[in-house]
Amino acid sequence: MTADRNELIKAWIAAGLWIGIIAVESTEWLSAERTSRILYPLLHYLFSLDLASFQVWHHYIRKLGHFVGYFALSALLFRAWKTTLHVPSAPPWAMRWSAIALLMAASVASLDEWHQSFIPSRTGVFRDVVLDTWAALVAQILIAYFLTRRPKPLPAARG
Repeated sequence: MTADRNELIKAWIAAGLWIGIIAVESTEWLSAERTSRILYPLLHYLFSLDLASFQVWHHYIRKLGHFVGYFALSALLFRAWKTTLHVPSAPPWAMRWSAIALLMAASVASLDEWHQSFIPSRTGVFRDVVLDTWAALVAQILIAYFLTRRPKPLPAARG
């Protein structure tokens, strides 16, 4: 197997595993009720949070999880598409790699929320699709910024 083929396989395995993690998180195993059973005693012990305060924090922790998860998925999908559609003289960033990664992340988010709508302990809501897609977009913006910015020239040495 060539190095390019190994890179291609590694890139898609990473993206696929991350989608698998999202799928597991979408089940009843990680519903708000179940995560609160773990997080409430921990946060109550560490920060003396009362139940009302915990519920607010729990909500934001779960939304942060959405953001981080789909940000990472978007980055992994960018890497996979960059490897798949690579051209030897290609620049470090191309709109098509970002666009496909963003569309795939938004599709995974939509399917994830649709799946959750069938699980009694979960809620499939459109605003989570928007949050997840926003996270994926932020990832693509940052990737484009860091891969396309020109390094500043070093000042000439005085001597």
